[in-house]
Amino acid sequence: MGVAVSYERDHVARAVRRPSVVMALFVTLLLAVVVGPGSAVPALAGGRHHAPEGNPWLQRRFLNMAHAGGESEAPADTLYAFKRAVSLGADMVELDVESTSDDRLVVMHNSSVDETTDGTGLVRDLTYRQVHALDAAYNFVPGRSAVPGLPPASYPLRGVRTHHRKPPRGYQASDFSIPALRDVFRTFRHVPINVEIKGTSDTDVASFEHNARLLAAFLNRAGRTDVIVTSFNDTALATFHRLAPRIALAPGQNELLAYFLAGTRPMDGTKALQIPVRYNGLPVATPEFISRAHADGYAVHVWFSGTAPEDEAAYSTLIDACADGIMAAWPAVLERLLDERHIARPGTRGIDPCRH
Repeated sequence: MGVAVSYERDHVARAVRRPSVVMALFVTLLLAVVVGPGSAVPALAGGRHHAPEGNPWLQRRFLNMAHAGGESEAPADTLYAFKRAVSLGADMVELDVESTSDDRLVVMHNSSVDETTDGTGLVRDLTYRQVHALDAAYNFVPGRSAVPGLPPASYPLRGVRTHHRKPPRGYQASDFSIPALRDVFRTFRHVPINVEIKGTSDTDVASFEHNARLLAAFLNRAGRTDVIVTSFNDTALATFHRLAPRIALAPGQNELLAYFLAGTRPMDGTKALQIPVRYNGLPVATPEFISRAHADGYAVHVWFSGTAPEDEAAYSTLIDACADGIMAAWPAVLERLLDERHIARPGTRGIDPCRH
């Protein structure tokens, strides 16, 4: 049983969403092996605990968190992907934000539009109008996300945005654009949203901080608290938290490293730890780590992004390991599994395999 995902090498290289975090965790795991189990990263025994006061994200389980809307099933970070995932039953959407030259926050993973669209250039060098006019499904290949350079027949949704092809029933051409963050929040008023702050490059800290300030202002105006904000850049998160202290955080690379290595608590406002399944064959999202995080009051959300095989078996293992949510590239596959296993979801009855 299960739908296996075979990631092409070039896709994996592009898809890893937080390489610095992954490398930090890899170093941590190596250190744990050297010093011996229980020293650098102590594990706590025990099953599900009662959710402590002050962290509602421990009560929001289990979450099908559509990663970029489910980038293996639909064009990443588009309204089409988000609408489709939510209609299938996803509990939360995960997305990324960049900013345009006129300081509009747009939902986009890459700093450049080249890989996923029919345009070229950095998002920060283009106006919102220019970015929004692009075809965000231009290079989408089902099961492989964005893969440029294939024969035209490989792209079943290419041209919907530009009115050269009819949209699927129930959708419109604009659903295949790069959306403004504002439009995502207007569309999903009652769906929790996970936002990752992006920047122009890993070394351009100023671009991360700029986007953090724009996002803080946006969320303060929106008045919503069913949101988690993360970034691999800790400086950006610190800036964001100073300006929007009510919004829950998931820590970046240095904070995660300190927690993994020595149990050092992440910055105030941290409510979830968002981690990969494995790296280079070494387990990260283990039952022992998840139990420790829960005991410390943190929810645990797990992502793949090419760092490990992603299929129903992997999803099931994480459910049994007591993860609180999975950022799925295949939200329809995860949804079917959750239904088949009758797993409890936010606001619904069901089985919680981790409650004793």
